[in-house]
Amino acid sequence: MGQREVGIGIVGYGMMARAHSYAYAAAPVMRTLPVRPRLRLISGRDEAKVSEAAAAYGVEGWVTDWQELVQRPEVDIVDICTPPGTHADIANAAIAAGKAVICEKPLAVTYAQASGMAQSARSRGVLNAVDFNYRRLPAVSLMKRMVDEGAVGTVRLWRGTWLSDEFVNPATPFDWRFDRSMGATTIADLGSHLIDMALWMVGGVREACAQSETFVRSRNDPRAGSSIAVTVDDASSALLTFDGGARGVLEMARTAVRRPCDFTVEINGDAGTLVFDYPRLNELRYGEGADDPSMYGMRTIRAEHPTHPYTRDWWPIGQGVGYGASFVNHLGDLLERWPQGPWEPDFTQGAAVQAVCEMIERAAVEKRWVALAEVTAS
Repeated sequence: MGQREVGIGIVGYGMMARAHSYAYAAAPVMRTLPVRPRLRLISGRDEAKVSEAAAAYGVEGWVTDWQELVQRPEVDIVDICTPPGTHADIANAAIAAGKAVICEKPLAVTYAQASGMAQSARSRGVLNAVDFNYRRLPAVSLMKRMVDEGAVGTVRLWRGTWLSDEFVNPATPFDWRFDRSMGATTIADLGSHLIDMALWMVGGVREACAQSETFVRSRNDPRAGSSIAVTVDDASSALLTFDGGARGVLEMARTAVRRPCDFTVEINGDAGTLVFDYPRLNELRYGEGADDPSMYGMRTIRAEHPTHPYTRDWWPIGQGVGYGASFVNHLGDLLERWPQGPWEPDFTQGAAVQAVCEMIERAAVEKRWVALAEVTAS
């Protein structure tokens, strides 16, 4: 009783809004926070659906205009859970209103947009964060900690893959996910999570070459009663050069049959190897070069021990931590630092990821190595 509250306004009512609403409700249960999040408002253009979402998610009120939500005095944090093409307008309006902003990934459609959002947030001094929630899985955070502590030595190779089957069926109707202007490329949608982990664990990327393909080039739009050209990639891959000299391989596809949401991150150093495989999200595999040769191979670490990141706030060893926990951990970290901050990953880090996405997209189109400086300088 008497605990300070912070007012949350969620823009959008789909799957991400549900995940964030769950996290706001669960975070005070799973850890001690200095403030209690209060779900004040949710916005969406469809009155029936947004009112239904408000009731289901435990939000006190709803509006059909996100601009009204941004201006309401009871909203302290604007949480953006809409398609990427809408992020810049909403975030910039929230920043101008002096509100803290949490934004789903990818941060924007272009690096210029993302960089502008980061600059606006810095100039107004408002807290800001991008929802790269997979950082907050215990095994992924442990992987980062072990790299920082030298468990693999000097990083030589990084590889990340993300395979999904959501675009396999050519009868899947056209929606915003097939529209480049909405920021829906596979590189930005799936790849942004992998790129964020690469920058976080290994460091900056200097250059890339890439390839992309769209296998189903048009899809039916039931609303228009006709086919519309698909302007995003179904699958892409890239070679990366990191600032520190490491090399990387990146692949993302939404046309991999029976791969629902499978991603893997592997780091090879001169002294060891670390592998994270999302279908086994509470495990981390580790190969140590100094091991007894008779024990040659990889050991499996169950990232559930109280000494591992985030595990103290969850269940005893063996009970597991799931997808939803990544949002609870992420938003819990942000609330824990309210209102002083800092928050991370912030818009500046989100813009850095956007620059790499744009570099890869340009390399695929121009069929050449592209330097990051070509994107950031423009």
